[in-house]
Amino acid sequence: MEKEEKFGNDNGEAQEEKKGFKDGSICGFESLDRLLNASLKPEVFQEVSRLLLGLNCGRALEPISLPESAFALSSKHDFDLQAFCFHADKELLREPRIVRVGLIQNSISLPTTAPFLDQKRAILQKLKPIIDAAGASGVNILCLQEAWTMPFAFCTREKRWCELAEPIDGESTRFLQDLARRHNMVIVSPILERDVNHGETLWNTAVIIGNHGNIIGKHRKNHIPRVGDFNESTYYMEGNTGHPVFQTAYGKIAINICYGRHHPLNWLAFGLNGAEIVFNPSATVGELSEPMWSIEARNAAIANSYYVGSINRIGTEIFPNPFTSGDGKPQHADFGHFYGSSYFSAPDASCTPSLSRYKDGLMISDMDLNLCRQLKDKWGFRMTARYDLYAEMLARYLKPDFEPQVYMDVKTVWKA
Repeated sequence: MEKEEKFGNDNGEAQEEKKGFKDGSICGFESLDRLLNASLKPEVFQEVSRLLLGLNCGRALEPISLPESAFALSSKHDFDLQAFCFHADKELLREPRIVRVGLIQNSISLPTTAPFLDQKRAILQKLKPIIDAAGASGVNILCLQEAWTMPFAFCTREKRWCELAEPIDGESTRFLQDLARRHNMVIVSPILERDVNHGETLWNTAVIIGNHGNIIGKHRKNHIPRVGDFNESTYYMEGNTGHPVFQTAYGKIAINICYGRHHPLNWLAFGLNGAEIVFNPSATVGELSEPMWSIEARNAAIANSYYVGSINRIGTEIFPNPFTSGDGKPQHADFGHFYGSSYFSAPDASCTPSLSRYKDGLMISDMDLNLCRQLKDKWGFRMTARYDLYAEMLARYLKPDFEPQVYMDVKTVWKA
């Protein structure tokens, strides 16, 4: 990126210097955090960060020192690399349970007009140095973005993209199994799955690969969007794996794929099953969802007393054949800019700054899993929740003769 220059004059008036802006930047900056850091006095930026990012155990998040080899890979392959540490209070009866976790966001490597095999192989090769940087940094658990092996072609409704689906033990899994063994790392791999045992059915699936290269299990996307271009039911339907939590060598993890982040009960179910870290691999664009991005996952971390890793791909993917959304807008060949901005949230309401809005990136975090129980003890959400009332309400709601519990003021004239 060209040098990020400070803007704003002595009168505090923001001056947009458009020369050198890159597609997807925020006024020429890679992220909101970097814009604020360059634009505010240090003491002001510190206070703004406290309000925007919260405090972890009463203090700002600390950056992690990573090995030079990781930064060398970042520089050579031009990806954003950031790392922060979440602390927990010291306990008398338990030692800290610190796990190092990573998120990768990336753009596609070749135009969508390139041969499918070339596109897929190029993405695998693009990801390898970023995964190696995670391994060199000692990452224990790594999660990739939704459908990372391909363009997010589900807006096109063209069936030819189904060719990029693969079985659970397909090429991308074998590629990652080798890296998982090499780096002693658990890897979460969200792919377009072809279920060869059930009539070639397609699913939006996350494969969980253990640190020995074994396949621990899979989870299929619970909620399928039908919003504008994101009408993915042309390719796959709602998953059938429930809300599984995977006990890995480093902690209990779950995967809430993309659109599931809009459903609070989906987040809740992973927490009820004991998740300590929930990943949200996504593909979403600015016009549709960016105001929600910094809120939903962070709220889920708070409400369910676990960590959340939010991953979003980057770039604008242009397809050879224009398509329409059924929303009255003219046909178009892309559905907007994937804005990246991947980040971590903690159960105490603190979160990291986000990765770049337009560059490939690796976000790393040390997290003490003891914080999950400490926040459960502090807030008592599990004890003060009224699951009996919620269950009764949901059971009534599912019945055809359901009537909302609304009491009318008979003295008031009311019109629908």
